[in-house]
Amino acid sequence: MRYLPLTDADRRAMLSTIGVASIDALFADVPKAAWLDRPVDLPPHQGELEVERTLGRMAAKNLPAGSAPFFIGAGAYRHHVPAAVDHLIQRGEFLTSYTPYQPEIAQGTLQYLFEFQTQVALLTGMDVANASMYDGSTACTEAVLMANRVTQRSRALLSGGLHPHYRDIVATHARLAGFTADMAPPDVAGDEDLSALIDERTSCVVVQNPGFFGRLCDLRALAEAAHKKGALLVVAVTEAVSLGAVQPPGAMGADIVVAEGQSIGNALNFGGPYVGLFATRDRFVRQMPGRLVGETVDVDGKRGWVLTLSTREQHIRREKATSNICTNAGLCALAFTIHLSLLGEDGLRRLARLNHARAVELADALAAVPGVTVLNDSFFNEFTVRLPVPAAPVVEALAARFILGGVPVSRLYPDAPTLADLLLVAATETTTTEDIDRFARALREVL
Repeated sequence: MRYLPLTDADRRAMLSTIGVASIDALFADVPKAAWLDRPVDLPPHQGELEVERTLGRMAAKNLPAGSAPFFIGAGAYRHHVPAAVDHLIQRGEFLTSYTPYQPEIAQGTLQYLFEFQTQVALLTGMDVANASMYDGSTACTEAVLMANRVTQRSRALLSGGLHPHYRDIVATHARLAGFTADMAPPDVAGDEDLSALIDERTSCVVVQNPGFFGRLCDLRALAEAAHKKGALLVVAVTEAVSLGAVQPPGAMGADIVVAEGQSIGNALNFGGPYVGLFATRDRFVRQMPGRLVGETVDVDGKRGWVLTLSTREQHIRREKATSNICTNAGLCALAFTIHLSLLGEDGLRRLARLNHARAVELADALAAVPGVTVLNDSFFNEFTVRLPVPAAPVVEALAARFILGGVPVSRLYPDAPTLADLLLVAATETTTTEDIDRFARALREVL
């Protein structure tokens, strides 16, 4: 009863009050194709000790990132997080605080969110940033919804270099919110021409830099083409450390920039929680989703912080809100801010250069393996290679040798057989020369 508090009678009473006949009716909006036709493949209910043993056996099947040479990226990256970050975010005043509705008792929370916003605006080259979002993928979708509101149009054009998960989430919202999401085919070669696809119905063009396949882009011409048609340019960044080396999207004409901030201050954590970055131009600030912390002065003229441009609809009359994201990834944003503060601008630039140098070393080592071709002519810390055989079995064989050798593109594009031989690999400051040598040797053996 500790974990299963409801009896059958309790459930019947609740369903009767709600006015539905069954629990299944609560999921009517979920497409039938997503429903399981069988119970979840987990053991039946157990006692606490048995559950711990079962989960322990399941966890032992994993090969943790820190225990093997690690070359996985594709939107989540292994970086060193200083011990000071975890120590500071676990202070009680940070760990237990929630929504800063009352500024008189939430000045600490508001101040670090203000600093976070400042850092994000500087990183992205934009005018204003919000107080964080759930993650990069949902921030990307919010950017499309915002562009629809700003332009009063309802067609989003998505690059073939945008992360497949980001594309899927935009597509889900498009189906439910009633707008169109047109997706270009996967852009492996880096030669897509989105400018030709922009029309008078287009609210925004969404691109990623560095792209999903690792290529770097000069977005200025695309920004100009979008603006000529009255559309906005949305730029997504999945690797925040790249902003220490790559020209920021704002300098290339972006109207909205979204990013996954996990790389700074936040460990991989088996996929979350992460932190979404969202920045835009001053003229669009009233359409920006989420929260915005502003600087003010109190009655004594002392500097202070408040939530600003935050409407009641955001929290209460949600059908009238600019966004139904009315919270933020506060603790993850704090970790981001602490780590970036420890690095400083020079430290971030050095970290970015080190990431790129490790990736160059990796590319040279893999290109020397017979049958392996590096496809990128530009990259930051991630790139795509073509193997002489399908990539997925190769990754499994490498894992059996205790090497986490990247992400097969087929895992994210399962219905594209022409991409089955592509492998996405990443290197960060945590990658050593010994790791790279082991990877190259093992890949040679497997092939």
